[in-house]
Amino acid sequence: MPVVVDKYEPGMFCWIELATNDAAASKSFYTSLFGWDTSDMPVPDGVYTMLQKDGHDLGALYQNKDAPPNWASYVAVASADDSAKKAQALGANLIAPPFDVMDVGRMAVVADPQGATFCLWQAKKHIGATIRGETGTLCWNELMTPDIAAANDFYAKLFGWNLRPSREYTEISVGTVGVGGMMQMTSDMQGMPSSWTPYFAVDDCDATADKAKSLGAQVYVKPTDIPNVGRFAVIGDPQGAMFDIIKLAM
Repeated sequence: MPVVVDKYEPGMFCWIELATNDAAASKSFYTSLFGWDTSDMPVPDGVYTMLQKDGHDLGALYQNKDAPPNWASYVAVASADDSAKKAQALGANLIAPPFDVMDVGRMAVVADPQGATFCLWQAKKHIGATIRGETGTLCWNELMTPDIAAANDFYAKLFGWNLRPSREYTEISVGTVGVGGMMQMTSDMQGMPSSWTPYFAVDDCDATADKAKSLGAQVYVKPTDIPNVGRFAVIGDPQGAMFDIIKLAM
């Protein structure tokens, strides 16, 4: 049965959105890889494509030739305006100040003090993804940052996240629900931008990575075991947007 969602608590990742320089090619890649369905919606400046599984929205994509292809991570908030002001006070930059998205919600685009971008989402008619945590859908969001201590401090204050830091990784929970993690960039990542990346659950990490490669993707981290967590891989789609896949341990 689908893991259907009807509400997000503030601080939970609620939506993902792909900005791509070739919407048609991206639709072909992701529907082939994950078996997603798509539904195109005309919007004032083009087409917004809803990505779906089992009739439920899991994310979206749209064409944008003015920025490098990327997956945006959205965080649910009670007030986009209040959260945007708080983010600024904590040292973030507002890429896009709060604005209404028709009657579906209110959002803002924020760059944290280390430059990683994310979106704030105050739901109205649209809560975000109505399916997640199962095969082919979002199950985790992860930050790569050059300053993990500063990131821990910023996000804990902004969203009230419960953090469980270790030497290698900081796990993020909203209440008792694990939603994501944060990791310090290593020395061999010098020059890479700080960024949030979505994880998609898969049934077979190796087979999915091979399929992605056959569809034109780059596998940057080959399928690798994380003890007691699962097997993951890091992939760049044919247009360059980064995402991760993971077969979770039972």
